[in-house]
Amino acid sequence: MDQLIRNYFNMDVIAGAFPVVLKGFVITVEVSLCVILIGLVLGMALALARLPGWRVVNVFVGAWIELFRTLPQLVILIFCYFALPYAGIRLSPFVAVAIGLGAVLSAFCAEIFTAAIMALPKGQWEASKALGFGPIRTLAYIILPQSVRLATPLVTNRIISVSKGTALGVSVSLDDTLGAAQSYMSITANPSPLMLAAGMYLLFFIPLVVLSRRIEAQMSLK
Repeated sequence: MDQLIRNYFNMDVIAGAFPVVLKGFVITVEVSLCVILIGLVLGMALALARLPGWRVVNVFVGAWIELFRTLPQLVILIFCYFALPYAGIRLSPFVAVAIGLGAVLSAFCAEIFTAAIMALPKGQWEASKALGFGPIRTLAYIILPQSVRLATPLVTNRIISVSKGTALGVSVSLDDTLGAAQSYMSITANPSPLMLAAGMYLLFFIPLVVLSRRIEAQMSLK
């Protein structure tokens, strides 16, 4: 047992791997933030595009949502990095992961935001119109604040779920936390860098999970 612990927690190996894995961890955080930004902005844009009820737009948004909710994240990343160059579109590993997972998150967010908007009583639109509010003003000051509050718990959970997929970036040569740990492990023939990577993932995702739980608790009280 002692030998097993020393193999997985070799402090000399961990000390040597720390700068490399830390650099990869920074990339993980950066790409995760890009995924979140793309997912939230695009998801809200898709949800708002559905409101006028234009058939062509609704068909496109519906197809987008079903496509990116259905396909495995790994398939999407491989397509973005390995298949798009055949169409003349070359993406770096960072951009491929950010766009691929951002598209996945946008599909879930679009569905969540749409459901939240539709859940609000239609009387609020009518009351706003009676008060002289135009459609855009009603949406900006009355509908969206309430719908965002309703959607926040589900959106935060989905953000955590999709952001974990950044670890799949190693399949497209992204030198993130996992990629850096695997590279150093291949040099030292010791699994300790993977344990260090696991600790850094926990360091990043546990605060997100705690924040999600607090948001859910606060929303349940309102």
